[in-house]
Amino acid sequence: MIDVILITIAWLLACYCGLIFFYNYYLRNLQEFSPDNSLMPQTFFSVIIPARNEEANIRTCILSIIENSYPKHLLEIIVIDDFSEDKTAEIVLTLQAKYPQVKLLQLQDILPAGKINSYKKKALTIAIEKSCGDWIVTTDADCNVPKSWLLNFDNYIRQSGKRFIAAPVVFEEKESFLSRFQCLDFLSLQGITAASVSAGIHSMCNGANLCYKKTIFFEVDGFNGIDDLASGDDMLLMHKIQKSFPNSIGYLFARDSIVRTLPMPTWKTFINQRIRWASKASSYEDIKITTVLLLVYVLNVLLLALLLIAFFLPYLFLYWLLFVLIKTLVELLFMYKICAFYQQKALLKWFPLMQPFHIIYTVIAGFLGKFGKYQWKERKVV
Repeated sequence: MIDVILITIAWLLACYCGLIFFYNYYLRNLQEFSPDNSLMPQTFFSVIIPARNEEANIRTCILSIIENSYPKHLLEIIVIDDFSEDKTAEIVLTLQAKYPQVKLLQLQDILPAGKINSYKKKALTIAIEKSCGDWIVTTDADCNVPKSWLLNFDNYIRQSGKRFIAAPVVFEEKESFLSRFQCLDFLSLQGITAASVSAGIHSMCNGANLCYKKTIFFEVDGFNGIDDLASGDDMLLMHKIQKSFPNSIGYLFARDSIVRTLPMPTWKTFINQRIRWASKASSYEDIKITTVLLLVYVLNVLLLALLLIAFFLPYLFLYWLLFVLIKTLVELLFMYKICAFYQQKALLKWFPLMQPFHIIYTVIAGFLGKFGKYQWKERKVV
C-alpha cells in the first residue's frame, strides 16, 4: 500500500512539475506591454465597483480612479452598494457631490425582496445595464489603481483588438506571516493567470482588474447560467466569452497597470475567501482546467496523507521531504519571474517555509469549497 502511494505521488509530482515548466515557459515569453503614446484617448469607460460595508476603503478607491491621467469626459464611476450596513453609501454620495463622474446605485432600491446566492453578479449586471460607457472596467472597493490604469486599457484595446482583457493584481504586504502567505499564494495565481493567457488557454483572471466591451457581455447573455454561484463573476464570465469568441481575450502585462488590494486580515476571512474561490471549480466546462485543478488537489491530498502516515512510519519523512523539496524548487523557478515583475522578490525567502502550510490550506479550502458553507461579507453562503 505504501509503495502504491509513493509511486502515485512521484507520478503526479512529475506531471505537476511538467505543468509548472509549461507555465514558466509562457510566462518568460510574455512581453511587457508598450503603450503607443501617439494615440489620443478615445474609449469611454464605465468603471463599476460593487461595494458592501466598505466605509474604510471606498473613498481611497474612488479617488485613485478620479486621479487617473485620463480625460474625465470619457469616464464614469458607478458604485453599486450591496445592502451596506455602514457609511459606504454616505461616503459615495459625498464624493458624488464633488465629482460628477461618480454615481451611486443601491441594490435595496432596485432588487426585489428575497434572498439570492450571488449578490455581486446581480449588482454588476444592474450597473452594466445602467452604464453609459462602451467598455466596462471592474475593480473592488478595497483596491487602489495606478494613474495610467485607464490610459493603458485604452491603448491596449486599440493596439490589440481584444474585447476581454485581464490585468494584474497584487496584495499589499503587511509584514505578518498571514500577509506574506497570502501574498505568495496570490502571486502564484497571478503568474498562472499571465502564463495561461499568454499560452492561449485563458484559464484565469481577477475581477479586481478586468476590462471588457459592454456588447460582448450581453452577447454571451451576461451571468445567465452561472448566476447560482456566489463566486465566478470574473473567471466563469471569461470562459463564457472564450467559448463564444475564442480570439477575443488578452492580458495587459504592464507594471503600471497593477491594481493593489488588501490581504484578508484574519485566518478566518482568508479561508472563507479561498473557499469562495474554490466553490466555482466544479462549474468549469473546460476539461483542461478541471484536469489541472484535480491534479493539484490530489497531489496535495497525497502529500498531506504521506506526512500524517510518516508520524507512524518515520522513514517516510525522507520521502515526504524529497517530494516537497522537488515541488518547492520547481515552483521557485516560476515564482522568481513573477515576483520580479511585481517587485516583491524579498518574499521568496519565505516561500520554502510556507510550503507545508500551503499544502494543508489547499486541501482544506478545496474540500470546503466543494462541500462546505462559508461566510462572506457578513452573509452565509450555501
